[in-house]
Amino acid sequence: MAPSGDNLVVSNGKLENMFSMKGGKGESSYANNSQAQARHARSVLHLLEETLDRVQLEGLPEVPFVVADLGCSSGSNTIYMVDVIVKHITKRLEAAGLELPEFSAFFSDLPSNDFNTLFQLLPPMAADGGSMEECLAANGHRGYFAAGVPGSFYRRLFPARSINVFYSAFSLHWLSQVPDAVLDKKSTAYNRGRVFIHGADESTASAYRRQFQSDLSLFLRARAKEIKIGGSMFLVFLGRTSADPTDQGGAGLLFGTHFQDAWDDLVQESLITGEKRDSFNIPVYAPSVQDFKEVVEADSSFAIDRLELFRGGSPLVVNCPDDPAEVGRAMANSCRAVSGVLVDAHIGDQLGDELFSRVERRAASQAKELLEQLQFYHIVASLSFA
Repeated sequence: MAPSGDNLVVSNGKLENMFSMKGGKGESSYANNSQAQARHARSVLHLLEETLDRVQLEGLPEVPFVVADLGCSSGSNTIYMVDVIVKHITKRLEAAGLELPEFSAFFSDLPSNDFNTLFQLLPPMAADGGSMEECLAANGHRGYFAAGVPGSFYRRLFPARSINVFYSAFSLHWLSQVPDAVLDKKSTAYNRGRVFIHGADESTASAYRRQFQSDLSLFLRARAKEIKIGGSMFLVFLGRTSADPTDQGGAGLLFGTHFQDAWDDLVQESLITGEKRDSFNIPVYAPSVQDFKEVVEADSSFAIDRLELFRGGSPLVVNCPDDPAEVGRAMANSCRAVSGVLVDAHIGDQLGDELFSRVERRAASQAKELLEQLQFYHIVASLSFA
């Protein structure tokens, strides 16, 4: 559980051990606020299947076919996608007249992720002693062995040459840390008055970009050791259309408008100091396609089979778009689902409630504009390892 307290500053050293999407099954939990992610992920299923068609199947069935979801979080989306991967590979094997191997799936996220909620959602396997074919055919059951792997995907997580397919959705835009210079008052990159990169100075944006490049290099280096020869990696994460990194697109509207204004409200109402606000920054960077491509090509471990920017739509899922109150709640819940753990750790639960209530009110007052303007773009990358 994330620590809380009015005087706690979340250092970069602590970030990995306490950060997660908001767990549980409450109103602002990630499990109940990830419908948009599910919709966006399913919109690119044809590209995932295209990636899976390139995976080499040599060595089966003597060894298991292994899938890893990096940044799985705690909702049902990861379970659905792993099921899609297992079933598609099964169809390929059956079409080729090959014997089915055993399947294994690793669900990986940071140690503070709510793995308990995730595993409660996991369907059971078929009856003990059943074959893998029986597991795959059983309705409402899973056809793979499952395990959780806690740790940062910016480091090694698995044994060498052990994974056939890496899948990661809506995770790689999260940095390993807020760049040190952004929190350093003596640095030109110090993000005074802001809690996100959107609209910040060029030096602040450059610090975020360098952090993204460094993190992605570490990510690729680790996966290159863990993936099997002939394996593939399918990645979906926030991207941007602008060449200017201070224009973070949808992420900028999510964290740089009503969320930013709510922090300013707390300062103006003397509930927190300006320094307290300035020591909080969202560790997210939505790269351009070129940002990503440069790092992959410099690393040279993986071949880029497909790299595109897709319009994913709004992160807000509402039943009544004409109801400002519902739009406001959706905005506050969306923000809290992904950043609430960090906020509560930084200013405490009570002030966290105050912050997100202000996000809700501000969003409700501009509901129509918010629904029209808040649109996410996603980078979809299919990489292969030969």
